[in-house]
Amino acid sequence: MVETGHHQHQHQPAPAVVGPPMFPSMALPTGPNWPPAEQLHQLQYCIHSNPSWHETVVLAFQHYIVMLGTTVLLANTLVSPMGGDAGDKARVIQTMLFMSGINTLLQTLIGTRLPTVMGVSFAYVLPVLSIIRDYNDGQFDSEKQRFRHTIRTVQGSLIISSFVNIILGYGQAWGNLIRIFSPIIVVPVVSLVSLGVFVRGFPLLANCVEIGLPMLILLIVSQQYLKHVHGISRISVILERYALLVCLAIIWAFAAILTVSGAYNNVSVATKQSCRTDRAFLISAAPWIRIPYPFQWGTPIFRAGHVFGMFGAAIVASAESTGVFFAASRLAGATAPPAHVFSRSVGLQGIGVLLEGIFGSITGNTASVENVGLLGLTRIGSRRVVQISTGFMIFFSIFGKFGAFFASIPLPIFGGIYCVLLGIVAAIGISFIQFANTNSMRNIYVLGVSLFLSLSIAQYFLSNTTRAGYGPVRTAGGWFNDILNTIFASAPLVATIMATILDNTLEPGHASKDRGLDWWKPFQHRDGDNRNAEFYGMPLRINGYLPTRFL
Repeated sequence: MVETGHHQHQHQPAPAVVGPPMFPSMALPTGPNWPPAEQLHQLQYCIHSNPSWHETVVLAFQHYIVMLGTTVLLANTLVSPMGGDAGDKARVIQTMLFMSGINTLLQTLIGTRLPTVMGVSFAYVLPVLSIIRDYNDGQFDSEKQRFRHTIRTVQGSLIISSFVNIILGYGQAWGNLIRIFSPIIVVPVVSLVSLGVFVRGFPLLANCVEIGLPMLILLIVSQQYLKHVHGISRISVILERYALLVCLAIIWAFAAILTVSGAYNNVSVATKQSCRTDRAFLISAAPWIRIPYPFQWGTPIFRAGHVFGMFGAAIVASAESTGVFFAASRLAGATAPPAHVFSRSVGLQGIGVLLEGIFGSITGNTASVENVGLLGLTRIGSRRVVQISTGFMIFFSIFGKFGAFFASIPLPIFGGIYCVLLGIVAAIGISFIQFANTNSMRNIYVLGVSLFLSLSIAQYFLSNTTRAGYGPVRTAGGWFNDILNTIFASAPLVATIMATILDNTLEPGHASKDRGLDWWKPFQHRDGDNRNAEFYGMPLRINGYLPTRFL
């Protein structure tokens, strides 16, 4: 038999290929998601809600104490090299407190309207040290004469350099810069406002670790852990809001006991200065009553080289305030400030520097990062609390003995406080990343490079600056050196430059959604979001009396 062509063969199906088991993609979300929140939901009081009056007064006093530490630290840094004695230091501290009160009140009323304390700025230290060097060659008959001549030159430089802020602000230049920001830029700018001043944290604490470290531990335990202990729920709210004052009083008393018992009798001079409670000599030197007044040190002296050198400090102070204002908006329960609000705040900051030059301060002003950290520590972002704190600043600047009593708190205690407050602000800066695509490699590149380089560059300039104020840039032009050394020693300003360039040149159009611009843009225009007027509108219908550029 032969098979014919009509015979049909049955084709068996091919066996299925067995491959590796299928797993869910690691790029897909598998856990819980928390959607971005424009406002923090765990605040007890926001920008326009207020605690009771007795609580407001105590909370305001806490803000005064927090800003006092930075004020005393800057006076210790500059007054002695200028030739001033303990009495001069006490009067300088009074002047700086008085001007902080005035500038804070102005900023909360007609500036950003955010609950931010306007304190002293360390950005002006290098230009002031440059002035001190020029007057340190034995050309004066006494140290008192050298101090007065130096501070009058600082006054003149502050008066002229204030117009940098005024022009940047009221000329709308600073607002135009903010308009090209994105959440990717805000992260390093805000975070480095805090991380860039890490020397005020543990390095300051370590100058007297036996009182600084207990302050840090006690503050963390009492404010965060004790409220979870069974049976003390009634005092948990008190500890959460006022732990800073309670802990400060305990550790200050402990430091006084160590001083009286003779624990620091046989130690180095530096240790005595940091640890003892009786080494400041401010109480004995401060007058009982003294009102700071214009030109109290004499007629200002204007020298071109010193004036130009102060220009860099004015720009740095504006960048520092910008980062602090962004952090304050989050911790006060407000939306991100619009661009025009930054313009008027920087312009008003310039007016504050002008007033400080007239009244005889030794530095310009900037928004205090420590006090914004206090908003997060207490979870109270009330504008009224900060406005009431200006009453304490002005009161204790006039009644010098009382102010000097609190100014004699050892600085390592403040170092322990700042370790917590500065950390809160750094974390608030990081929180802005939620409004952008955190899985974008492009965003990761911009963030990583700007964060690391900004901190690294600033640290290089700071570590290579001598005690006399000589920085890495040392050309024949002293004013040019001061400008560059001041600018690049500021981590927030370097972050502003780096992040703005990278974020606006690396595929800015294609990555607009990843950059978070869809969320960001409405807040940068006056009428872009209906909450802008609620948080940042002028009080008492002042809008009708001022040109638009000043609003």
